[in-house]
Amino acid sequence: MVFNLIPLFDLTGRTALVSGGSSGIGLAMARALGLAGAKVALVARRERELQLAAAKLSDDDITAIPITADLASKEAAEIVSAAVKFHDLAIDIIVNAAGINLRQPFEKVSADDFDLHMVLHLRAPFLLTQAFAPGMASRGWGRIVNIASMQSWRALPDSAPYGAAKGGVLQLTRAFSEKWSPHGITCNAIAPGFFPTPLTASVFNDPQRASRLAAQTAIGRNGRLDDLTGATVFLASDASNYVTGQTLAVDGGFTAK
Repeated sequence: MVFNLIPLFDLTGRTALVSGGSSGIGLAMARALGLAGAKVALVARRERELQLAAAKLSDDDITAIPITADLASKEAAEIVSAAVKFHDLAIDIIVNAAGINLRQPFEKVSADDFDLHMVLHLRAPFLLTQAFAPGMASRGWGRIVNIASMQSWRALPDSAPYGAAKGGVLQLTRAFSEKWSPHGITCNAIAPGFFPTPLTASVFNDPQRASRLAAQTAIGRNGRLDDLTGATVFLASDASNYVTGQTLAVDGGFTAK
C-alpha cells in the first residue's frame, strides 16, 4: 500500500494571520505557510515594510494581505479584526511572531521598557487569540503558533525583560492549549536559535560573537531563516493533529549542549 503524506502538510484553502509578518522570522514563517498553500495576512505597524513584504511574497505566488496595526496598542486586536472582516477572511492559523528585544543593561531598563516587552510578547498574542480562536472553534479546526526563545529557559546578558516575557510564552502556549484544544485548535511554540533578523542585527554585526554562538550549537552554525520552514508547516498543518501545548526548539542543538 502506498501512503501519500503530502495532504498532511497541505494548507490550501487555509488563511494565516502572522503578526510581525513584515520582516525576519515572521516573514519567513509567512512565506513557509504560503508555499504550503495558505493565504497570509501580515500584521505590523510600518506600512511601507508591510507593502514590500507582501510584494515579496507575491513573487512566490503567495496571496498576502497587509494589515497595518501597532500591536503595542490595546486596540490592536480590534483594528486587526476590523481589517480581517473588511477583507472577508476566516482566520485558521495564527502565528504570533511580533516581538522586541531592547538589549539594555539591567540597571537601565525603565518601567515602560519592561512593559513593552510584556505587551508585545504576551498581551498581543493573548488578545489576538481571544479575537480569532472562537471563529476557529466554530469551524472545528485551528492552529496557533507562538514564538518562544532559547531565553525561555536560559538567561543571556542585557535581556532580562525579553527573557521574562519569553518564559511567559511557554505558559501562555500551555494555557491556549488547555482552553482551545478541545475545540480542534492546537497551540504550540517554536523557540528559534540565533537567526539573522533585525532583532539580532547587533549579534550578526559582530563576526566574533556570531562565530562563538555558532560554535555553541550541536550542528556548528547559526540558523538560516529557511530552517524554520518545516517546523512552521508541521505545526500549522494536519501533520501535528495530536501535538499541542509543546515548544519546539529550532536552534541547531544550542539548548542541547
